[in-house]
Amino acid sequence: MSEAVAAPTVAPRFIVSAQGVCFAAGGRQLVREASLALEPGTTTILIGPNGAGKSTLLKLLTGELKPSAGSVLVDGEALPSIPGWRLACQRAVMAQHARLVFPFSVYEVARLGADGVGRALSRQRREALIGECLQAAGVLELASRRYQTLSGGEQQRVQFARALCQMEAGRSVCERQVLFLDEPIASLDLCHQLALLDMARTIAARGVAVLVVLHDLNLAVTYADHLVVMDQGAIIAQGAPAKTLDDALLRQVFKVDLSLSRAPAPGLPFLLPQQHRLSPAA
Repeated sequence: MSEAVAAPTVAPRFIVSAQGVCFAAGGRQLVREASLALEPGTTTILIGPNGAGKSTLLKLLTGELKPSAGSVLVDGEALPSIPGWRLACQRAVMAQHARLVFPFSVYEVARLGADGVGRALSRQRREALIGECLQAAGVLELASRRYQTLSGGEQQRVQFARALCQMEAGRSVCERQVLFLDEPIASLDLCHQLALLDMARTIAARGVAVLVVLHDLNLAVTYADHLVVMDQGAIIAQGAPAKTLDDALLRQVFKVDLSLSRAPAPGLPFLLPQQHRLSPAA
């Protein structure tokens, strides 16, 4: 009698999936029944006004916060059940604010990303990886500088380098990965904004699922494969940018009249202010 052959394991389509996620704090519902899925090779951009719940949702997806209802899966496995060391290999997070009290150099901050998950790598490979990520983030020339002496924009780029180090080091353990970027360009000049978002798209093209929280709508529609719109704690629209944004949605969510143009690329929405006047509150 022949032995049964186990069927090959098929990886889930989505690396991260959230279903009906809720979160409340201080008597307020900050996230309400949010469902979202992050697919390998896709750049998902999350937009919405201040207080819409974007950063809170990101923290729920990364495991920093525990939902009061709903569930988050990473590669089909419940997020709370994943060991911390493996989760660190599967996902990297660039938070909106990162404070350091120790007098680390730029090189040492970037190395934090590699040291925790890259222990299987040789010292030579880790050092080369750190240099490559500093170069990719445009801060290699700052490697010996003390982190606290940098401008806000420079510190953001260093934190991006740290996240890149974590991703590259973790790849030796987990091939399927996700990168979370919470308002990564808030303090950057235009040149570095575009460079960082270009790098995020490059990372996604390698098969990583990338989630970016942004406020700049033009950059959001330019770089997103999948656009997610939040308002008052809820996801109210998501899909391809050209099919997700319209005048009514922009007026409802952002309370300002905007004109949708089709530049700079055919079929891609491009937002132009009409008179910058606030629309009446709903």
